[in-house]
Amino acid sequence: MKWGSFFATTLIIIVIIFFHWPKLKQASKKDKGVFFSLLFIGWLLSMFDLPRISGPTSWISAIFEPFGQMLEK
Repeated sequence: MKWGSFFATTLIIIVIIFFHWPKLKQASKKDKGVFFSLLFIGWLLSMFDLPRISGPTSWISAIFEPFGQMLEK
């Protein structure tokens, strides 16, 4: 995890909330929920080093490789 990008993303999210809060006061609960959930998902994804994480095919091969070795015997 790169802490600089994590803290920068946290700061950006705080700024976004600060500027959109007057408009959000008038919005419905659903709109507020969607707004905060999308910000939370973006914040959560900033914790991972996504370009270096292996893809789903390598995960599947790592999970099922032992089963393939058992079937070959």
